[in-house]
Amino acid sequence: SAGSSVLIEERLEGPELSLFAVTDGERIAWFEPSRDHKRLGEGDVGPNTGGMGAYTPVADATPELMERVRLEILEPTVAMLRSRGLDYRGLLYAGLMLTPDGPKVLEYNCRFGDPETQVVLPAFDGDLYGLLLSAARGTLDRTGALPSIGAAVGVVLASAGYPASSTKGVEIPALAGLGDDVLVFHSATRFHDGVWRTNGGRVLSGVGQAPGLAEARRQAQALTDELIFDGAQRRCDIARQEALEENR
Repeated sequence: SAGSSVLIEERLEGPELSLFAVTDGERIAWFEPSRDHKRLGEGDVGPNTGGMGAYTPVADATPELMERVRLEILEPTVAMLRSRGLDYRGLLYAGLMLTPDGPKVLEYNCRFGDPETQVVLPAFDGDLYGLLLSAARGTLDRTGALPSIGAAVGVVLASAGYPASSTKGVEIPALAGLGDDVLVFHSATRFHDGVWRTNGGRVLSGVGQAPGLAEARRQAQALTDELIFDGAQRRCDIARQEALEENR
């Protein structure tokens, strides 16, 4: 019976955009949008992954675009939840594609997700605890676009064989000597007998922060240069195009 009907979906084309929003069940506020890179290889080639890096801000996310997202996507979603008796308070993640016909939803989730969160939250210029608490209490203390400062770029280091498999137990020597002035997110690491080792597919994410994307990207690349381990895979083109356009 499963073969008695066929569903044909529209093929969507365009760049993707990741948006995290907070709602208290009625009001909505959203963080600065970001863009992640899903393909394993530079130039967006190779198999899909959980994300090989991300950056914020995104030039495509103009005030005009975000107004459409608010009116056509975020507010109708929260209104529909409310109409169904769901007092939903928390995160809304919208994975969008920016098509010639406007923004389209590829997926929804109800949580922060990596690698986008690893750049969005460092760039957030506000009280995260207070924001989330007010949403949970149904008294969201602000709506619309949340403040963000500067730029952030994150580059993922993945183990050999990822995403088909992963290599565990490879030593990551540089982790032991990192200073307090760098930002590194652990995803698949293991600390044993005084040594950091890989423990899965996407191992680390090194994040650079600066007033502009070009400098944030340079910092992220330099940090992952330092963190590189045997067999590590990474992309060196995260935010490259945006950084070039920024410098024109």
